[in-house]
Amino acid sequence: MDEIEEGKQKFVEVVKGVDGAVQVVIPTTPSNSLFLISLTKGQNRKFITVSEDDIIDLPHEAGILAKVTKVVTDAVAAL
Repeated sequence: MDEIEEGKQKFVEVVKGVDGAVQVVIPTTPSNSLFLISLTKGQNRKFITVSEDDIIDLPHEAGILAKVTKVVTDAVAAL
């Protein structure tokens, strides 16, 4: 598994840890070094952007994990 796929898997784990009912769609490739990620719960959908570097570093760096977890938590709360 390459580092982007590993990061995407970790991102999905973070989202499921915040709310298991949220569906996640992550594009296969970034656009302008950003992933536009869709979070859906019921009829509500929210888009967040996460940098390619953050996705790559997510499984290995606690600071990045904390930052991304906060973004996900805020986005899920808005759903």
